Amino acid sequence: MFADISFPISSYQVFSYKIPDQLKSKASIGLRVMAPVRNRKVQGIIVSLKDTTDFKGNIREIDSLVDESPVLNDQLWSLITWLADYYNTPLGVAAKAALPANLSATYEPRSQFYVKAKTGGIPLAANAKSQIALLAHLSKINEFVPASTLGEHASSPIDVCRKLAEKGWAELLEKPVLPDLAGFSFNPIHKKVRFTEYQEKALSQLKTSMDGSEFSPFLLHGVTGSGKTEIYIEAARHGINQNKSVIMLLPEIALTPQIAGRFKAAFGDDVALWHSKLSQSARAWTWKKICSGDYKVVVGARSAIFAPLKNLGLVVVDEEQESAYKQDSPDPRYHARDVALMRGKIHGATVVLASATPSMESYYNHINGKFEYIHLPERFGGAKYPQVHVVDMIKESEETEVYGGIFSRSLLDKIQDRLDKKEQIILLHNRRGYAPVLRCDDCGEVSMCPHCQVALTFHKNGKFLQCHFCNHTQRNLPNKCRECHSINIKLSGIGTQKVEDELISKFPDASIARVDGDAIRSGLNISEVLQQFSEGEIKILLGTQMIAKGLDFANATLVGIINGDTGLYLPDFRAGEKVFQLIYQAAGRSGRGRIPGEVVVQSYNQENAVIQCATQLDLKKYYNICLDERQALNYPPFSWIVRLEVHGKNKSAVENAIQRLKNRFKNIPKGIEILGPAYCYRERLRDQYRMQIVMKSKKEYDPNGGKLHAYYKSIIKSNNGAKLKGGLRLIVDVNPVSLL
Repeated sequence: MFADISFPISSYQVFSYKIPDQLKSKASIGLRVMAPVRNRKVQGIIVSLKDTTDFKGNIREIDSLVDESPVLNDQLWSLITWLADYYNTPLGVAAKAALPANLSATYEPRSQFYVKAKTGGIPLAANAKSQIALLAHLSKINEFVPASTLGEHASSPIDVCRKLAEKGWAELLEKPVLPDLAGFSFNPIHKKVRFTEYQEKALSQLKTSMDGSEFSPFLLHGVTGSGKTEIYIEAARHGINQNKSVIMLLPEIALTPQIAGRFKAAFGDDVALWHSKLSQSARAWTWKKICSGDYKVVVGARSAIFAPLKNLGLVVVDEEQESAYKQDSPDPRYHARDVALMRGKIHGATVVLASATPSMESYYNHINGKFEYIHLPERFGGAKYPQVHVVDMIKESEETEVYGGIFSRSLLDKIQDRLDKKEQIILLHNRRGYAPVLRCDDCGEVSMCPHCQVALTFHKNGKFLQCHFCNHTQRNLPNKCRECHSINIKLSGIGTQKVEDELISKFPDASIARVDGDAIRSGLNISEVLQQFSEGEIKILLGTQMIAKGLDFANATLVGIINGDTGLYLPDFRAGEKVFQLIYQAAGRSGRGRIPGEVVVQSYNQENAVIQCATQLDLKKYYNICLDERQALNYPPFSWIVRLEVHGKNKSAVENAIQRLKNRFKNIPKGIEILGPAYCYRERLRDQYRMQIVMKSKKEYDPNGGKLHAYYKSIIKSNNGAKLKGGLRLIVDVNPVSLL
């Protein structure tokens, strides 16, 4: 008996192995195995089984099984094969995304010995001083304690404890050390919920869909604060009552603790958390419990879409518009929203894409009848939508003669007013660090990363310059310009650290917390900060886009957006959409309780259509403008896109390679448009020069994208696959979220 095995490597080939007699009864498709590759053993996955093989060379044997039984059912295996084909990824690499190599359904946590004193044992010898001393200590405690904590009483406590147990003076137990998952979610958040008419109607639609056990995609479009989470929970409860399982996807780890707290209040220990900030032991333990069916609900970031839950009935993608759902690296470069739709189709499950600001693709699919539409136009619990104020920072600078200031007078006054009223404030600034640019005022030279075409950002805590793409760090700050040797070099721009310093200076008595990639290093940090803000211990919460969406704090009555223009003029077709969504979502954090809220948006471009529509909270108007622009330029949602990127350390080699690739574009089918080759906006990242070709296919001629997929794969196949010589690499990005 033979097995074809795919390994998590760049080869699209599978390799044949003989199945040893002792493993034949257990071998099955989707099972992970260890098999010899050259001089080492590598984990692979069985993709097919057969009685004979056409391979005439020496066939080696599978070494061992990683799992005792498959953690993949036929449905999840179908998803992996689709993933490999759709995103042009070797099957073994696609399988690795769903089955991490270092996790196993047979994982057992390490164990620890616990000891407790007993009475009536064999008399101890007078010279057994360690045993006598340790027994005296244990007798005072009279409860089980970890043997490893008794080092002060014996040089080898576990050996002494064993001797005491042998003589009847102690009881020794071995227990598994389970990972502590408590800190990764809020304490259970209980709410008394009385559903509105709109919520009742939404739930009725979802329950009817789940009862049918057929694939049904929904767009749940609810204004911020409309009670979407309550709908998720009630729909999940309906699924669990039908013995179905649920996946709840969130784009940011910052959102996980609060949502997890809500779900834990509803479903207790049936809820598992899954995201990158979990420790290795926590991930391994959680994975095993999911495989064994101990969890009915998985709440997590994008990789949670591959959770091996059985009888999947509901998938919710919260804040479905977020680019964080797209995996940029490594392969497969999948979008969790699209994978969720396919998984729902395979399982016959209900899939809910939810947002206050849907992606253009989902909005367009609703308009064209591909998604059932659920609208929640009112805030939950009678809360009013906040009043939004726009501050023209150019006019502000002229009136105050303070140029480059962080806070307008209006925002400062409103912050002080909220502090006086014991209310809370959320401030958004989507740029971390202290200052994004170190510039010479004489010649204009900017301190750049030596590995990327990106300015180095100054970080005040630790006083260093850092690249936010490759993490190159420069500790010795220059005291003069490298080009003209002038000493007139200055920090320019504003980051969250600088905003924090200004806040401390203006409001020294206020408790302030910063949430960004520098301040938050683990899921536990996020949970602690957000829990403190929820309990009112923190009055001002400052952060990047991590805090702009999904969070629900009833006492937060003021939201300030320091610079509403950040990202507005990036040369990317989604730039305006992202800025609109960020402002709209951030504004929605204000006034979610009984106290009316306000929002202050500071802008240097208040006449811009994006800023105007976002601050007027006019989603329909902006989306119509955006759709008209996209249609005129043939960008999604009116087309399919595939981006081919060549990168390498040698600039001329990259140019030659992508030109050779372009020369293979012949007999281009009708409706397909080719842009480039051209350098990417960020021409060099991590010492790699980057050029791209963008392929667009009009949905008018290619409704399902099949024509575009067939064409780009034919181009790659004629180019010796995705392999390039000379240290170059070809990246295929299907449905990219950015062309930067």
